[in-house]
Amino acid sequence: MQKRILIVDDEPAIREMVAYALRKGDYEPVHAGDSREAQTAIAEKVPDLILLDWMLPGSSGLELARRWRKDELTRDVPIIMLTARGEENDRVSGLESGVDDYVVKPFSARELLARIRAVMRRSRDDEDDGSVTLAGLRIDGAAHRVFAGDQPLHVGPTEYRLLHFFMTHAERVYTRTQLLDHVWGGNVYVEERTVDVHIRRLRKALEPFRLDDRVQTVRGSGYRFSASVA
Repeated sequence: MQKRILIVDDEPAIREMVAYALRKGDYEPVHAGDSREAQTAIAEKVPDLILLDWMLPGSSGLELARRWRKDELTRDVPIIMLTARGEENDRVSGLESGVDDYVVKPFSARELLARIRAVMRRSRDDEDDGSVTLAGLRIDGAAHRVFAGDQPLHVGPTEYRLLHFFMTHAERVYTRTQLLDHVWGGNVYVEERTVDVHIRRLRKALEPFRLDDRVQTVRGSGYRFSASVA
């Protein structure tokens, strides 16, 4: 069955170009020119992935990403941001809003499809992960959900995979490069700064349950998940 990909961009020419590339990659493209059309498309059928333009009329792409990450219907849907903003701070802002990856315009169809396949592959791997319980946290692999005690903990797809890796490799220190290899995949180009962004997002999700100190920074080395915090 073809994967359904929602393209949210206010420029028809770009939507058509992206849709053409998606069809060549054996994906089913769905168009939306603004946030309202995007919400209508999602209500009809939740997509397998969203390609989201940074600059949109009305709600910006950043605002939409934040909203979708809080919505139970879309919180697990991978989001790739399409942006003309190539500065590091802008990319970090996009990642912190909840997107899983970004592609800077102008981009080639080959690069876009490679990014989509990489994000899709990570999402598929998540679904195959088993359940694990540790340090007040529980991951239900079958339901693809995280709990702090009996309370659901809302995390994005990348944070879910990062937390699962940490919980199954507790007390060991991993460098950013090692985390990229294990969580993102060794054949995917992602900057090391991306790890820091997702660590912050994971800690923010754990903070209301006073579990954020489980994810520890080891100066000069990397990060560690500790089941016993002094």
